[in-house]
Amino acid sequence: MAALSIGTHVSPLQQLKTGSLHSPSPSITSLSSLHSVSLPTFTSCVCRIKTSRLLGNGVLARAEDKARDSSSSSSSVPQEAPLQPNNDKQFQDLPSTSGSCDPLCSLDETSSQDFEASYQPKTDFLKALAVLAAAVTGTVAINHSWVAANQDLAMALLFVIGYAGIIFEESLAFNKSGVGLLMAVSLWIIRSIGAPSTEIAVSELSHASAEVSEIVFFLLGAMTIVEIVDAHQGFKLVTDNITTRNPKALLWVIGIVTFFLSSILDNLTSTIVMVSLLRKLVPPSEYRKLLGGVVVLAANAGGAWTPIGDVTTTMLWIHGQISTLQTMKSLFIPSAVSIAVPLALLSLTSEVNGKGQDIPNVMATEQMAPRGQLVFSVGIGALIFVPVFKAVTGLPPYMGMLLGLGVLWILTDAIHYGESERQRLKVPQALSRIDTQGVLFFLGILLSVSSLEAAGLLRELANYLDAHIPNVDLIASAIGVVSAVIDNVPLVAATMGMYDLSSFPQDSEFWQLVAYCAGTGGSMLVIGSAAGVAYMGMEKVDFFWYLRKVSGFAFAGYAAGIAAYLAVNNLHFSLPTTLAQAPFLPGS
Repeated sequence: MAALSIGTHVSPLQQLKTGSLHSPSPSITSLSSLHSVSLPTFTSCVCRIKTSRLLGNGVLARAEDKARDSSSSSSSVPQEAPLQPNNDKQFQDLPSTSGSCDPLCSLDETSSQDFEASYQPKTDFLKALAVLAAAVTGTVAINHSWVAANQDLAMALLFVIGYAGIIFEESLAFNKSGVGLLMAVSLWIIRSIGAPSTEIAVSELSHASAEVSEIVFFLLGAMTIVEIVDAHQGFKLVTDNITTRNPKALLWVIGIVTFFLSSILDNLTSTIVMVSLLRKLVPPSEYRKLLGGVVVLAANAGGAWTPIGDVTTTMLWIHGQISTLQTMKSLFIPSAVSIAVPLALLSLTSEVNGKGQDIPNVMATEQMAPRGQLVFSVGIGALIFVPVFKAVTGLPPYMGMLLGLGVLWILTDAIHYGESERQRLKVPQALSRIDTQGVLFFLGILLSVSSLEAAGLLRELANYLDAHIPNVDLIASAIGVVSAVIDNVPLVAATMGMYDLSSFPQDSEFWQLVAYCAGTGGSMLVIGSAAGVAYMGMEKVDFFWYLRKVSGFAFAGYAAGIAAYLAVNNLHFSLPTTLAQAPFLPGS
């Protein structure tokens, strides 16, 4: 038999005949079944054996998928006589298909053909050379005396370049998380060079890291809890109760449910849950796209009035700019107005008003996982308990979130004990599904902004804005408009560095407006929020469709919400304060 093309590896067929292969593919149950296995099945088995040792990434995944697909058919084949030596002749005489792996080849040959077809040595060499040149240039530039003498300008230029790389990540083919981390480290290197001493820079970095880590731990805990609840199909308890099929009524129901769901979950998760629901309620149409736009508006509005509903409000809450009850009382009405106005205007459009009949179901809903109701109750209870935990213990909010995660972890381990087929319902599997790169992006951005704060750049920017825009309401409103283009996380982080609590105390009008504007301003463009980006990908909506159909309504709601806040604030009117007298919530 001919030897394989790579090294001195022995053919898997030879190993099977000689008995030297001790850990065969799961698709191959015994030697006696090989004789009856069809050629495609056997090919898949052999390819998987070789692939599992020599290949990775997409090729490995594809080969394993094929092996899994064929395993069910191979396991049902009746056993016959063991494979005889003269069967080699049969396999050798079979023609091989171009581009596929025959029984006697290794998948290395096929993968090498694919690799050669896509390999562009000149392009890859130029890319590698460009990266190397950029690294060398950066190293030389950072060590240059000009950087130490012009620290502010160097840091500002680096931040602008880095943020441009984040904005145009798709065009440059660089992931924004990697760009953010690289930018953060580079900025702190420049800060250490320009600081009076390295010890001072290290002290500033330690302080910044402590603040940033609180947000990162909080997000990791919250995202894991939500993922566990979603794995158990817990949100079906909410979505299955939406029974109306009247177009106008459904518009309002979707908006209201998303608004309140997003006040507990983050706006991204709420959008994914509700858009998935729309696929089961409404056939593909212009009307369903419009409902998806409503989900984005409601998710961003709902996340703005609670400290756990949006990353930006969570940041402001953790750092003490806003408190729980005062924020909920002051921002509920503006947030509700910001979604009520678009809903009222959309109800008058032809896409909604022109529907003369009810909407039928599109598909059946999935079955809830065992004990899904229990996991839903405990998970949502853990999220709601976080502000109470902070008020009672005085400890940072991330400790309450980790407490809730620990309780849910133990609970899922207990209720699924011994159920090996339900490992995906447990926390370890959920940790592998959360958006870790998103958390690393936040880490890079927040560390980058903290370096600008340590260098004093943000204070200088605040003084400039105060001199040219003396009205703080206009500053906060402008932040919301800019957040439609630029991510609201760095905007709010920069604002927190520009103005401290001595400039504007906790729960002042400025901080509350920042929380509202940064949360809802991103709705004006589909790329302005994580909810909008998720909706754009799930429903295949393009930028200009959203601009034509939704942006105008979003701006109307945004402006109406600001007007509502100013009116309520000037009239000193707020929601009933019964909860404020509760002994366990003293101004949390």
